[in-house]
Amino acid sequence: MNTSTLVLVWLLCASLAGDALLSLRPPTFISDCLHGVGFPREWWWTLVVIKALAAIGLAVGALRNDPGVAATVAIGTTAYFGSAAITHIRARFTGSAFWINCLAMLLLSTLTAGVTVAAYL
Repeated sequence: MNTSTLVLVWLLCASLAGDALLSLRPPTFISDCLHGVGFPREWWWTLVVIKALAAIGLAVGALRNDPGVAATVAIGTTAYFGSAAITHIRARFTGSAFWINCLAMLLLSTLTAGVTVAAYL
């Protein structure tokens, strides 16, 4: 993978790791978001696990310089944030948290997936 691809992979990795850490004790904007879309509190822990595993997968792909691993994880995060965006829209919870957090992560995930797939091919 070239330098710009690795930068995107590490940026997405850091964003997901930070998000997972924040979600351990969610600040108000995260808990408001999860309540706003009707996600049950007893399942919040699953989001921490998903994001942490994705961050680990991206780190492995970057450290091994393996675009296949990085692309697979980036495609998974694109699906995750795409599903989150759909959930926000269906719940009509489209305030600033949706535009800033959810769509920004969807954009970063999609961009990273695109460049890692291109690096793989």
